[in-house]
Amino acid sequence: MHPASTGIPRDDGAWLDEVRFDADGLVPAIAQEASSDRILMVAWMNREALAETVATGRAVYWSRSRGRLWRKGEESGHAQAVREVRLDCDGDVVLLKVEQVGGIACHTGRHSCFFRRLEDKRWVVVDPVLKDPESIYR
Repeated sequence: MHPASTGIPRDDGAWLDEVRFDADGLVPAIAQEASSDRILMVAWMNREALAETVATGRAVYWSRSRGRLWRKGEESGHAQAVREVRLDCDGDVVLLKVEQVGGIACHTGRHSCFFRRLEDKRWVVVDPVLKDPESIYR
């Protein structure tokens, strides 16, 4: 059955062509908690990761260290349900408004990867570990 006959517009990928991926085919992606607007993490996406994220409603990133797609939560269970996708004015940064499943976005077991604050020219940990990473990544 042709997608147009279902009332669902065919995805020709033109929206992806508006994203300015870098020379490595990547674009930075900011994950922001939809309910609080708190920044949870920053990762990278390639064209395939962004397309899968939009198609599934679940955050998918490109892991530079693994050299493959990383479906957030595939190991930890801490997936991100995507509520909104935005593109910045230059087309070179993606913003995902997400619902963080399990309340933990960081591999350190914290709610956000931004858990250190600069105080008197020193980085101070200001957010607690919610779950021991050893128990998350067995």
